[in-house]
Amino acid sequence: MKIANFDTSKEVFIIAELSANHAGSLELALQSIKAAKKAGANAIKIQTYTPDSLTLNSDKDDFIIKGGLWDKRKLYELYESAKTPYEWHSLIFEAAQNEGIICFSSPFCKDDIDFLSRFDPPAYKIASFEANDEHFVRQIAKQKKPSIVSTGIASEAELERVVQIFKEEQNENLIFLKCTSAYPASLEDMNLRAILSLKAKFGIEVGLSDHSFGNLAAILAVGLGARVIEKHFMLDKSIKSEDSAFSLDFDEFKALVKAVREAESALGDGHLNLDEKALKNRTFARSLYASKDIKKGELFSSENVRSVRPSFGLHPSFYPIILGKKATKDIEFGTALKESDFE
Repeated sequence: MKIANFDTSKEVFIIAELSANHAGSLELALQSIKAAKKAGANAIKIQTYTPDSLTLNSDKDDFIIKGGLWDKRKLYELYESAKTPYEWHSLIFEAAQNEGIICFSSPFCKDDIDFLSRFDPPAYKIASFEANDEHFVRQIAKQKKPSIVSTGIASEAELERVVQIFKEEQNENLIFLKCTSAYPASLEDMNLRAILSLKAKFGIEVGLSDHSFGNLAAILAVGLGARVIEKHFMLDKSIKSEDSAFSLDFDEFKALVKAVREAESALGDGHLNLDEKALKNRTFARSLYASKDIKKGELFSSENVRSVRPSFGLHPSFYPIILGKKATKDIEFGTALKESDFE
């Protein structure tokens, strides 16, 4: 899939998810964009919303988080604290363009989509918590842009419906990201084989939105065919934000990029032809040699012919052919045998 000038069929698309790691500072957001580019990210992703995009300003028990990283926090207050203000967006998109890094966002309601449209983002991201909102999903599909959907807490039936909606809107630019909606996610909960299941069931490109620590999940995901890797990014560990507990700093993200690139390089293209190095090493394959001095007219036998390294003599497949044949000339021990040596 093409996202701006990037082709996910040729290289894994690595997204630095800024999320709330600007910690309320525009300057920190702009510095993070530069750092993400320097760390090797192909894209910086932000989130476009107001608290009203996501929830109600209610103190009722339904709207209070219970357990986990944000235990006892009011939803409205959390989103107010974590948001990337609308008024920052023009500077963020401009900074990304100046740095030569792709910038796109996750909107959460129609107002967010309408606002983002003025920046002509090359793609959209749909969080898994919004994947059950068919009206919202259709509004994204109607944009005719590449769209990345996290699977997270979405059911299989809801994912089927997402695919159907995109087909109805004639938007074939859809990618699913396998995601474990835990912050942070443990490796035993990652279920990375679901990448294979998603590819087989839906026939679309698949990637990983990774909330786990370290690089192992991302490396394994690439091995399973992931074409997109998304990780939360922060400038450094001194930052305290709603997402900092499960985010990679500059050095960690740079190491992630290196690991992903090494993984895809190691996978290769799957061809069975021998490359230049393998062809050179065929020097040490086996071939037929005279294992004793052989006189002209003497019969070749298992006593005077052996299949040994290196490979300058006849292919070992000649062994049953040459046995019992007469030597056409004297052949010295250790000589590579040729077809002209027997009759």
